[in-house]
Amino acid sequence: MNNLPRISVSRRLLSGGFRLFFPGSALVAAFSVAAWVPWFLGFLHVPTSLPPVAWHQHELLFGFVPAVIAGFLLTAVPNWTGRPGLSGLPLLLLFVLWLAGRVSISLSEWTGPIVPTTLALAFLPALAVIVLRELVAAGNRRNYKIVAVLAILSAAQVLFHLEIDRYGRVEVADRLSLSAIVLLITIVAGRIIPAFTGNWLKANNPGRMPAAFSGFDLTVMVVAAAALLLWILASRSPEMLALPSGILMLVAGLGHILRQARWCPERTYREPLVTVLHLAYLFVPIGFILAGTGILADDAGFGSAGVHAWTTGAVGIMTLAVMTRATRGHTGQALIAPWTTTWLIYALIILSAAARIAAALAPAQTMILLPLAGLAWILAFLGYVVFYMPLILRKG
Repeated sequence: MNNLPRISVSRRLLSGGFRLFFPGSALVAAFSVAAWVPWFLGFLHVPTSLPPVAWHQHELLFGFVPAVIAGFLLTAVPNWTGRPGLSGLPLLLLFVLWLAGRVSISLSEWTGPIVPTTLALAFLPALAVIVLRELVAAGNRRNYKIVAVLAILSAAQVLFHLEIDRYGRVEVADRLSLSAIVLLITIVAGRIIPAFTGNWLKANNPGRMPAAFSGFDLTVMVVAAAALLLWILASRSPEMLALPSGILMLVAGLGHILRQARWCPERTYREPLVTVLHLAYLFVPIGFILAGTGILADDAGFGSAGVHAWTTGAVGIMTLAVMTRATRGHTGQALIAPWTTTWLIYALIILSAAARIAAALAPAQTMILLPLAGLAWILAFLGYVVFYMPLILRKG
């Protein structure tokens, strides 16, 4: 009889992708920054074969983000296809594969890089195959592009390890992977933000509604993809591509601001669960504008600020916005943000993004701003675990 609650909890954890991958990704997000900031400042050492900056990039771009993507897709794909979601032992094996990659990469100084690299590289292709199988079986061609983005991210991870092996540093793979993630955000956010905003406005603030997807959205996304492609290529040919890359970055940033304005962000301020999605997306154009300014002004500070607007801002805020909303929705909770979510998760991750961008623009204040950004990031993701794990463990 004493085993019944344990069995019930284990079955619940294995009943949907978000129940394992969302808290797992939040813990990795918190741990990787908790280790990285003191390591960067000279107070700690992580026993990995990767250089410090490369380990930080790898665990956020190929550890934390893919886990969030997995939690989202393994929850969303059944809704898109009408087919049962991954659960039980197959879900557990996929999660263990992801977790093994995280542990082995962080201990690769002791084990050597071959096995950890192999484990780390296996997760994204496995996820892509699982998602593609479901889409093909349901004839859902509309979402094939998401699998294409997963393939690009997987290729970027392979290139990441090849560059580390050959040059001892990353030259192109970081830009390629971040570009794939930014494009994925523009694809997914372009669906969920107008939809969630429209649903809330109909019930709570009738009036102007978000514009439907149109040729304008597609044009903005194509321009953004072209800007990111030039940004990637400019890492190898900066003299030739700096001017067109910088200009296209600014155009893409303006385009995304106009795109978001069509989704009625100013009409959602009364519900943080909706507003935070808009705030997260705002960091996409901010990243383009800062990066474009850095390229045209040949200012590395602006370039770094642009990267961190995308990573800490767009990625960090959007993941917590999606994770909190999805968890509440799939566990039968009201789609409103309690004060703990608003102030101990959303406010902290926004503070982290602002402080990290400020640290790039004001390097003289790094010893103050970087720890502040790191602490706020850690507390925000731990806040998700503390406040949402009880919901995840509930029947829903």
